[in-house]
Amino acid sequence: MLPPEWIRIFRIKAQSLKRGDSWYLEYDENIEPDNVDMGWKQYIRNTGARFKCSMCRREWPSNKVKVLFHMRLKNGQGTVKVRPLRQNCKMCSEAPMENPSVESDNVHILMENLVEKIKQKCYHKNPGGRKLYFRSFDVDSPHEPTHCEGCIKGVCTK
Repeated sequence: MLPPEWIRIFRIKAQSLKRGDSWYLEYDENIEPDNVDMGWKQYIRNTGARFKCSMCRREWPSNKVKVLFHMRLKNGQGTVKVRPLRQNCKMCSEAPMENPSVESDNVHILMENLVEKIKQKCYHKNPGGRKLYFRSFDVDSPHEPTHCEGCIKGVCTK
């Protein structure tokens, strides 16, 4: 499930796209990195987020949270499918993968960068905007590739 804030912020940012086209953002847990349907384009972005284990309630921050986007523009209708990649708790055996909680300022940065990428990939515009970088967290322990869905899928820089 995609937080409503993501959709709201995307709608605001997408207003800068071509007049007359409509764009929608939707969560899709079935999209996979480097497996894009015909006519779709991929964009993968890193952000910082927090996680909470549903078993032991432990919380941790991460600066290596990959967000996968698949986008398509067809007949004036733009669709972006989004899937934030998950992590699981290193303390619990059999811990489920948990969805990240991305703070509002990082959602704004994600959506701003996404709209710039849509301009480039769907409208063939040169990247004119500056690339914004997410607000990072103080992280006490190293990134754990065995607990990161992005690493498991081969898209996370370890």
